[in-house]
Amino acid sequence: MESTPANEQMEYFEEQVRELLVPTDAEDAKLVQKGLMLYRQGVVKQLQIFNNKITSTVQDVTPCYVKLDLVFASMSSCSCPNEGFCRHQIATFFAAFSKFGSVADWVTAWREPAREQKEVADWGMQQAKDLIKANGVLKPDYSRWVQSFEVSFDTLLASKKYTSPYVIPELYGIYERRVHASAPVEQEWRLLYELIAIVVSFRKLAALSEQLNHDEDTVRRAYQHVFHNLLDDAEDLAVKIGVQSLPFAFDEFIERLKDDAFDLLQCASGLEFERIFLYRLLWVQFFKKKAWREEEILKIRDGLKNLQDWENPIPLMVAGVHLHLLVGDDESAVKLLGHVPDEKIAPYMVFWIDYLSALKAWRRVGVLIELFFQKVKWYLDALGGYHSCVTFVRSALKSVAPFCTENDRVDLYERGLLTMLPYSFGEYEYLLFERGQYDRWGELQAFVGLDFYDLPKDRLKIIEKERPEVLLGMLHQTAQREIDQKNRSSYKMAVRHLKKLRTLYKKLKRVDDWEYFMETLMDRTKRLRAFHEECRRSKLVDL
Repeated sequence: MESTPANEQMEYFEEQVRELLVPTDAEDAKLVQKGLMLYRQGVVKQLQIFNNKITSTVQDVTPCYVKLDLVFASMSSCSCPNEGFCRHQIATFFAAFSKFGSVADWVTAWREPAREQKEVADWGMQQAKDLIKANGVLKPDYSRWVQSFEVSFDTLLASKKYTSPYVIPELYGIYERRVHASAPVEQEWRLLYELIAIVVSFRKLAALSEQLNHDEDTVRRAYQHVFHNLLDDAEDLAVKIGVQSLPFAFDEFIERLKDDAFDLLQCASGLEFERIFLYRLLWVQFFKKKAWREEEILKIRDGLKNLQDWENPIPLMVAGVHLHLLVGDDESAVKLLGHVPDEKIAPYMVFWIDYLSALKAWRRVGVLIELFFQKVKWYLDALGGYHSCVTFVRSALKSVAPFCTENDRVDLYERGLLTMLPYSFGEYEYLLFERGQYDRWGELQAFVGLDFYDLPKDRLKIIEKERPEVLLGMLHQTAQREIDQKNRSSYKMAVRHLKKLRTLYKKLKRVDDWEYFMETLMDRTKRLRAFHEECRRSKLVDL
């Protein structure tokens, strides 16, 4: 197919449809089937593709009016009562897609993961049964546990030359059931067994991902949730194990696990955040001896020296910072932190700020917060996506707040708000308003470009009463923005803003300023006849 703007729009839209509809989900599979039937029945009428939109009428039991948003697929709509993507939107998508490619090929490719998943299920279950028969319940033995995990994993997930990314969750689920079936009966040993299984399984799955050349986007779509589930389970186990008194027999297992945990830092080049998360959790919750932590620092130092040019140094660097902080060597931690790229380090710093705040080590926290504010802008620029940035900023501010409250450092909190604009807008706007700093509140609204009538009415009433002059600049800005649109409806809106301006100028007893402004405005816009007509009609100027 020739590459055209419309073609590129459709490619982008269909990628979003793939994201929204999961082939292994029974409801989504039914939805696609129903949409395909409607499309094949030829009931999609009045199809139009223009201005980043696809519109149609679908002659179902009752006519449905569909609008697909080519930029944001999730913003698409249909007049039928169903929520989210419906069969009418699918039918319209197929009708539009048919002008650029084969609908049958698209559906076949979309269904492929479900077909592959079904094929592996029977094979995988049989393999799992054989393994369970062979191993049975495993007695406490670290080496045998690890060997059992590795053999089961290799048999179920790594025995083929090619494994589709979309069947990995199914295969991993079978492997996980096999692991649980062989767990010790005693509660305390079972928990330790499951923790060791998570570390080994995470490492094996990360290495398999690299071996299969699954890129970051493929992993995210197909099975990143498997890694995240492992991290959630590890956190739960940390809590459960932490509340019970551990037998002395655990010591050897914990020490062996400590040595194996180092492999998390180098088992793959991707999944950087996930690998560091698990490593960090283990060293905080389980490996608490100072001698162990000091030995690990030396191990990390050697690892960095022997790193190959193509290997990712970030996990080792972040682990080094983490261990230095755990042993209280903040100077070395900060020095090493300076070698981590600014666009990478910020999310890890939030964890350390939380960790030290929980210890009430306020002097140490203050240093980290100062550094965090120096580096966070780089991370936000690299992160991209407004929603993702806002979510991160809220989390970061929540972490910084205890230090600022405890040490009466509102100035530092406000500096953070300024640094992280525009993503910190909501929190900064609230702070300024609550402190009665209405001038700065108004400047903030102007900075983010909000129109006067987008602002909360309850706030506007208070400011109009307390400091009406604050609103003048915003109203001027909003009115000029409408005039610049140069159409009749915008001129009407501009007049509406100007009438509000006139009221405020009179309230401030600055009628001369108002008259001078209007005289200048009318002279500057003398070629905009329609605007002048609206001004005369609304009696803003003399007839």
